[in-house]
Formats: sequence, C-alpha cells, structure tokens
Amino acid sequence: MTAASTEVGRTEAGGAAGAETGGAAVGDAEAGGAHPGLVVPRPRVPRPRRRGVTVALRTLGPLALLGGWWVASATGVLSPDVLASPATVADAARELWSDGQLTDALRVSLTRAVLGLAFGLAAGLLLGVVTGFSRLGEELLDSPLQLLRALPFLSLVPLFMVWFGIGESARIILIAVATTFPMYVSTAGGVRNVDRRLLEAMRTFGLGGWRLVREVVLPGALPSLLAGFRLSMTLSVIALIAAEEINSTSGIGYLMTQAQSFSRTDILSVCVLVYGLLGLAADLLARGAERLLMPWRAKGAAR
Repeated sequence: MTAASTEVGRTEAGGAAGAETGGAAVGDAEAGGAHPGLVVPRPRVPRPRRRGVTVALRTLGPLALLGGWWVASATGVLSPDVLASPATVADAARELWSDGQLTDALRVSLTRAVLGLAFGLAAGLLLGVVTGFSRLGEELLDSPLQLLRALPFLSLVPLFMVWFGIGESARIILIAVATTFPMYVSTAGGVRNVDRRLLEAMRTFGLGGWRLVREVVLPGALPSLLAGFRLSMTLSVIALIAAEEINSTSGIGYLMTQAQSFSRTDILSVCVLVYGLLGLAADLLARGAERLLMPWRAKGAAR
C-alpha cells in the first residue's frame, strides 16, 4: 500500500513537472513568436490604381492595333485596294466631316439607335418584372418569349420589310426587338433572386403592388438590370448595322453602301470605325451608369 502510494506520488509529481515544462515551452513559443512550421497570414490589401495608369492601359491595345495597321500599310503588306492606310482614312473622315455628310449620317444613325434602344429597354424591363415577380406571368409569358429569343434577329429583316415596309419604323422596331431580350433575361433573373424574406417583411409592413416593385424589387435587382442594360447597349449598335442595310437612304449604312459602289475603302473604313466608336461609347456609358448607381462595386473592384 505504501509502495503504491509512493508510485502514485511520483506519477503526479512527474505530471506536474511535465505540465510546468509544457507551459514553459508554450510560453517560450509565445515569447519567441509563431511556431516555425506555421505561416503567418499576410492578407493582401487592395490598393486603388491611379486613374492615369488605368487610362494608359486601356489605350495601349488600340494604339498597338493602329501602329500595326500603319506599319502594314507603309511597308506594302496591306494593299490600298484591301484596306486604305490610316492617313488616307483620316483624310476621308476630314472630307466627310467638312461637307456635312458624316455629321448628318451620324445624327440619323444615333436617332435610330436611341429610339430602338429606348423601346427595347422599356419592353424588356416590363416583361422581366412581370415574369420574375408573378408566377402567373412567368407561366404565360416566359415560354413564348424564350422561343422568340432563340430566333436570330437578323432573320427577321425580310419579314419586317414585308410588315413595316422600308421606312424608319422597320429599322427602329428591329433594334427594339434585338435589345429587348437581353434586358428581359437579366431583369427576370434579378427579380427572381431578390430575397423572398425581405419581400414578405415588406408586405407585413403594408407595402405592396407597384410600391413594392419600385422600392424593393428593382433596387434589389439593380446589378442584373445594369448587366442587361450594358448588353442591350452593345447589341443596339450591332442591330443598327443590320437595320441600316434595309434600303437606307441616310445614315452611316447609306454611306457604306455608296462607298461600296465606288470601291472607296477609305470611306468604308471610316464607317466601320464610326460603328466601333459608337459601340465603345455605348459600353462606356453603361460603365458610367454602373459607377453612378453602384459606387461600392467600382471601389471593390479597384486593385
């Protein structure tokens, strides 16, 4: 009995000593820093990039493309019959601008694009809210709208010429149809993703109908709405090019048709560049709207 008690005493003494030793070791590790096998986390803090650097990086690609075009034209690799040189294109643009042809054509084309885009955005927004917010609306409208969305809008050009003639109505409606579906899909998806618990809470407080859509649903679906707006803006320029092929007597498309008849690659290049600049302006406008309506996203994306 005495031997057992002695053994237990030794064990307890050894455990206490081990605990003291372990505590001392932990203390030494804490005093000396982290364990050698562990990696100290160093989170990366994003720093906003200077505006000048961003602008320089964005213009680097177009400048490189312009330089390659100039070199290919100067060395004879690119024939003037295939594509005019940058200097010739600049002279043609100056000529068209000075005699008013380019400004008149640009005004007509912008009017078509803006009107078609306005109708398309309004229709897509309305249909998206109805199908995304109402189960009955989704069951009635979503299937036929998805069927129409699967149709290439370019295939509708001959049909629109039969229905609406060759006037401005056919061109504007074609642009509106092309821009409706991106806005519709984005709006419907954004409305469906709004938190249902938030909607139920707002209904509990007596908010319903149009006020619920305006004050809760649309702000909650704002990122999707802006994504659809951006896609529709870009697609409006593509639809404008197709619309102006319908026997146009004015606009950028008419200038292209006239230049094609006389094999003026310089004027053709000017028209193509104008279409490209319109698309770039549309994208910049959509980005500006996103920064204005959702400034926290722009700050979060800064690196």
